[in-house]
Amino acid sequence: MMKMKRLLAFFVCSIFLFSTVAQDMKSAWKDAASIEKKLLRTKFPNRDYSILTYGAVPNDTAVLNHQAINRAIIECSHNGGGRVVVPAGTFYTGPLTLKSNVNLYLEAGAVLKFSTRKELYLPSVLTRWEGIDCYNYHPLIYAYGETNIAITGKGSIDGQGSNSTWWSMCGAPQFGWKPGMPGQNVSGRARLLQAAEDDTPIYQRVMAESDALRPQLINVNQCNRVLIEGVTLLNSPFWVIHPLLSQNIVVNGVSMINDGPNGDGCDPESCKNVLIENCFFDTGDDCIAIKSGRNNDGRKWAIPSENIIIRNCKMKNGHGGVVIGSEISGGYRNLYVENCEMDSPNLDRVIRIKTNTCRGGLIENVYVRNIKVGQCREAVLKINLMYENDEDCQRDFPPTVRCVYLENIQCEKSRYGVLILGLPSGDHVSDVHVSNCVFNGVASGNKVVGAKDVHFNSLMINGRIVEQ
Repeated sequence: MMKMKRLLAFFVCSIFLFSTVAQDMKSAWKDAASIEKKLLRTKFPNRDYSILTYGAVPNDTAVLNHQAINRAIIECSHNGGGRVVVPAGTFYTGPLTLKSNVNLYLEAGAVLKFSTRKELYLPSVLTRWEGIDCYNYHPLIYAYGETNIAITGKGSIDGQGSNSTWWSMCGAPQFGWKPGMPGQNVSGRARLLQAAEDDTPIYQRVMAESDALRPQLINVNQCNRVLIEGVTLLNSPFWVIHPLLSQNIVVNGVSMINDGPNGDGCDPESCKNVLIENCFFDTGDDCIAIKSGRNNDGRKWAIPSENIIIRNCKMKNGHGGVVIGSEISGGYRNLYVENCEMDSPNLDRVIRIKTNTCRGGLIENVYVRNIKVGQCREAVLKINLMYENDEDCQRDFPPTVRCVYLENIQCEKSRYGVLILGLPSGDHVSDVHVSNCVFNGVASGNKVVGAKDVHFNSLMINGRIVEQ
C-alpha cells in the first residue's frame, strides 16, 4: 500500500511538472512570435548600380576591384540607396565597406574572391576579436554604424582561406604554421588578452600584422537593420558572419562552408533581435555561437545578446550546432531554436553552453524544440561552466545558467545524452528540463555534476525511460 502511494505521488508530481514545463514552452514560443513580429526589416529603393559602370573587371586575376566596388557603394548610399549589383563572373577584390541603404547584390554566377595580401586589410578598424575590443585587420566586408544594409543574391563570396594563406596564422602546425611564422598562439592572442585584463584603453590596442589575428569574412559593428540572404560564403580567414553590438538582423538561406581554424559560421555578439533561418553550416568550429564580450570588456559594456530565433537550419560539421559562449560575459537571454537538422560524426554537440569563472554573466531562457540529429560526437546537450580552466585571468566571476528547456529532440548516436559540468557549489546551473526526447545509441548515458533542479520528463535513452 505504501509503495502504491509513493508511485501515485510520483505520478501526480510528474504530471504537474510536465504541465508546468509545457506551459512555459508554450508561453516562450508566443514570446518568440512577438519578437519576430517586432523585428525591423531592410527595405531599399528600386535603383541598381552595376559595379561594371565604376570600372570593375571580371575574370582577371591581375585586377583588384575593391576601389570600383566601394565607389559604387558610396554613390549608391549618397543617392539614397538601392542595389550595388555584382554580375556573373569572378571579381578579385580587396576589402569592401558597406554603407547605409545599400544592398550588395550578387547575381547567380557572381563570385567575389578576396585577395590574401594582408597589407590590403590595413590600416586596422575597430572591431572585437574573440570578445575583446581592439583595432585589427579590416574584415573582408565591414560596416560600422550603418543602417539598412544587405548582402543578397545567389552568388558566392570566397575569402580564400587556406593553410597557405590565412589559416596558418592560427599558430597550429596542422593548418600550415611553422616555427618562425607569425601566429596568434605565439604572441598576438596573449597580448590582446593581457591588454583586456590590464584595462588598457581600446585606442591603444592596435594589433599589428605580426600579431596574426585573422579578420572576419563579414563584420557589421553597431549597425541596425541588416540582411544577409541567399549567398554562399566560403573559406573565411576567421569567423564567417560576425554581427557585433547590432540589432534587427536577418540571416536567411545562407550556406556557410569554412573548414579553417576558428571557422565559426554565424556569431551574433551583444546583438538584439536576430533571426537565423534556412541556413546550411559546415564549419571548422561552432556553427552558430552567441557571444557578448569576454571578461573585463564584456562586463564593462554589459550588453547581453538577446532575442535570437534559429529555425529550419541544417548543421553538418562543427564543434557545436547552436552554442552560447564562451565569450559571454555580458550575458544572454531568450534563445529560440526549432525545426533544425544536424548530422555528422564531426559535429561534437547539438546544444552547447560554455563559460567559466573568468566570464561571469547570466545566461537564461533557452528554448529548443523539434530537432532531428543523426549523430553527434559528444552530447546532445552540454552545459560546461569549467570551460578553458587553464585561462590566465581573474577568476572571481562565477556565471549562472538557468531556465533551459529541450523538447522533442531525437538523436541516433552520441556519447552522452545530457552532459552538465557545473561549479562545485552546484548553485550556478539550475532549472534545466529535457522533455519528450529520444536519444538512441548513447554510449555513456547522462552525466550531471554541479547542478540543481535538473528534470528529465519522458526522456528515452537507448529504449528506456530515464527520469530525474
